[in-house]
Amino acid sequence: MSGSHRGNLRRLHVAVDSPVHRLDPAAELVGTVAFAVVVAGTPRHAVAVFALEAAVLVVVVVVSRIGARRVLARLAVVTPFIVFALAIPFVAHGPRTEVGGVPVSTEGLWAAWNVVARTTLGATAAIVMSATTPLPSMLEGMARLHVPRVVVAIVSSMVRYVELLAAQLARMRTAMVSRGHDPRWLWQVGPVAASVGMLFVRSYERGERVHGAMVARGFTGTLVVSDRPAVATADWVAALAPAAVSAVAVVVWVVGR
Repeated sequence: MSGSHRGNLRRLHVAVDSPVHRLDPAAELVGTVAFAVVVAGTPRHAVAVFALEAAVLVVVVVVSRIGARRVLARLAVVTPFIVFALAIPFVAHGPRTEVGGVPVSTEGLWAAWNVVARTTLGATAAIVMSATTPLPSMLEGMARLHVPRVVVAIVSSMVRYVELLAAQLARMRTAMVSRGHDPRWLWQVGPVAASVGMLFVRSYERGERVHGAMVARGFTGTLVVSDRPAVATADWVAALAPAAVSAVAVVVWVVGR
């Protein structure tokens, strides 16, 4: 199980040396959340502000040395949201305009732009965070920011064992297919539902065993946080700089209207 967890970390974290990697995890967490909040609050008509926010993220990606190709590959996770957004102009009501000879809703176009821009920027910020901060350091940063310890423990356990559960589900599906089950039609949903129920039972039993083993080793319900010095002022400034620049741009755009 620990090997699976380490493998998952290797896929997320990019082990290079950069100023972003050297930031304190607590400061980087706050900076990422602050940037995401500013992006979420950016008016959808502020195209120039979104462009500035994207430019700020490009600078961060370059400084972090994680590679633009890797970031673009991981952005594939937002594809369903983008596909949904692209359908909005065709189903939204209101005044119509033509794009390539096809009539679409003007409000729908702005709504689609809003979803694509915010989703892409927020996901990119999260990708940079996960690529530059190992998960144990991220969890430690959450604890140092006084996130409830039980929440930190739940997140830690969930990330550690979600890959294990996915592997268990894959083995169960392989066993079903080897016995002639080929789930393609709606009336074949019965065995799939039974497999999900069995996976839940096995996960619950595994959780009980893991908890018992942890208690036997002295687990008290919270993670042990190492004693680290307070976050340096320089780390706070560097981590909050993207959010600060974006917030100033939003204010300038709103005042200038």
